[in-house]
Amino acid sequence: MLDDLARVLQGAKYEVILAIGHTDRIGTQAYNQKLSVRRAEAVKKYLVDKGIEPNRIYAEGKGETQPVTKPGDCKGKRGKALIACLQPDRRVDVEVTGTKEVK
Repeated sequence: MLDDLARVLQGAKYEVILAIGHTDRIGTQAYNQKLSVRRAEAVKKYLVDKGIEPNRIYAEGKGETQPVTKPGDCKGKRGKALIACLQPDRRVDVEVTGTKEVK
């Protein structure tokens, strides 16, 4: 997905790219905050390595504060089933602000 995004960005006039990292609820809030920032920074580094201007990319972490799963979706003790259920919460959302000329 990031390769596709990098290709699209090569032909776009973008102003800002925001990488927002997220985690699931497992772990402490402090740990999850740091992990979400590391995830966002990894996406930023990947895009920079693909030729995207680093001064246009901002990375931030939201920790476990914006889950995709609903409170009752994933129940049970820590284990494979819970970890699999919470997978959608472990992500980086990328927002791009700008324009692209269509020819």
